[in-house]
Amino acid sequence: MSVRVNLPREADSVPAVRRLLRCALSVLHIDRQSGDDLEIAITEACANVVRHACGAESFEVRLDVGEDRCAIDVVDDGAGFDPVAQATQTPGETSERGRGLYLIKALGENVRMHSTPRRGSLIHFEKSFA
Repeated sequence: MSVRVNLPREADSVPAVRRLLRCALSVLHIDRQSGDDLEIAITEACANVVRHACGAESFEVRLDVGEDRCAIDVVDDGAGFDPVAQATQTPGETSERGRGLYLIKALGENVRMHSTPRRGSLIHFEKSFA
């Protein structure tokens, strides 16, 4: 199952994406633990766009869900970020921010980030199912 959706860059879009993912996973009877991991990861990816994709009015989410794995892309056309700096950053123990990409890497597989200044960003991650 493949789903592509364009959403406004606003906080209400985040739970909408989470519900869409949950529906896709339930139709295919994906195990609950994998579904929970993906819900957290997609929530963090979309929340990062809402918080940080300055200049973007909308963003796109691409879900490709199969019986044995799911691939997710979250794409925006905002100001971009430094993927090298983000990839090596680890949040402090008491930090209340900066955990999004860390969680995506911990819960997902094959995590890739690409960003071009003033052209936007892509976060890609996958999850294999038991």
